[in-house]
Amino acid sequence: MNQTPVQTSGAVLCDPDGSLTRDLPLDREPVMLLATAVIALPTTGYTLPPQDCEQIARLLAGHARLVAEDVQALCAQLPRLSPLRPLTETVLGEARRRLSVNPRPTLASAQNRARVVRILYERLDRLQCLPPS
Repeated sequence: MNQTPVQTSGAVLCDPDGSLTRDLPLDREPVMLLATAVIALPTTGYTLPPQDCEQIARLLAGHARLVAEDVQALCAQLPRLSPLRPLTETVLGEARRRLSVNPRPTLASAQNRARVVRILYERLDRLQCLPPS
């Protein structure tokens, strides 16, 4: 018989200023799977419970803020006249605008945050592929 203890409960870390989690890598794969699944849900004829929608939206919003910080740091390293800078700044501005509104307990709110996560990761990937300047 396996003597490995099973974790039956967990603790939620509240770290709004990021001081405890700043150096931890983002867990991209499960968040992107969640974002893809939420975006794929039809907006009519299928409903998630409102509490689930709000929880998903909050999780995605928190993750999006962390990805936005990484994108902002890479954007700051771009040359001032880089053609990537205006688009990156536009993506960041739109993400900030969408994330400034509290999540609502609706599927549309969760899908909105999922799209923000997706676009921020697309921008992050684009910036990470650049050779060092």
